Amino acid sequence: MKRIFLFILTNLAVVFVINITLRLLGVDRVLDQSGGINFNALLVMSAVIGFSGSIVSLLMSKWSAKRMVGAQVIENPIDPTERWLVETVRRQANAAGIGMPEVAVYDAPDVNAFATGWNRDAALVAVSTGLLYNMSRDEAEAVLGHEISHVANGDMVTLALIQGVVNTFVIFFAKLFGILVDRVLLKNDGRNGRGIGAFVAEMAAQLVLGILASMIVMWFSRQREFRADAGGANLAGRNKMIAALEKLKINHEQTVLPEKMAAFGISGGKGMSRLFMTHPPLDERIEALRTGS
Repeated sequence: MKRIFLFILTNLAVVFVINITLRLLGVDRVLDQSGGINFNALLVMSAVIGFSGSIVSLLMSKWSAKRMVGAQVIENPIDPTERWLVETVRRQANAAGIGMPEVAVYDAPDVNAFATGWNRDAALVAVSTGLLYNMSRDEAEAVLGHEISHVANGDMVTLALIQGVVNTFVIFFAKLFGILVDRVLLKNDGRNGRGIGAFVAEMAAQLVLGILASMIVMWFSRQREFRADAGGANLAGRNKMIAALEKLKINHEQTVLPEKMAAFGISGGKGMSRLFMTHPPLDERIEALRTGS
């Protein structure tokens, strides 16, 4: 979950900065001299901004992830747990045919881990202290195998490409909405460019459309989780992977939101909330491993 959240957060920030920069430089012109919309220019500009945001986010993924969660890379293991962690990742990376990732630990009570990086031969695998304290080594080994599989499958690169396409259409329609507001509500014919009202409307539309479009990214993420579970089972053993997911399920059940707050959470995976889940429900993942589907 952290891998997807950190990537999308960075992507939104980068796209917003690019939009502001182009606006200030006055190079975001999509209207001709008569005030008509140049759709080709608008689509090209949207694609440039959209893919720039996703690619820059991908290139920054390791750097931003380390700083956002305070992950400390293990340079020289200082205790048996760190030595086991590094050696397990090294063994699994060799088995998966990828370069040795950086291995990091971050301080958090939740049982979690993530892998990120633009290059499958120079990735980052980070685990929480909560995972190290609450999981057995067999269970932790399976979780590491799951994260190594994400790297080997190139999930971050594929995610960046999908996010780039999504960004393109979000920006395209947001700019059209801004122009529409400028023309209809603010009575600006466009001959002197777009007014500040168009820009404000565009940013608001981009935020709303970005949230809705994230459902596409979340759907992709959920599909890749099943594949990463299968990869973890291959690297660590099916029984270990199932045991790890069952431990995660127990941990989540112990931290269920109070009844009055449940409507604001997404852990249940019911109704509309399921569309915004980065991971499928644990019961479905466990069943998929047991049935081999």
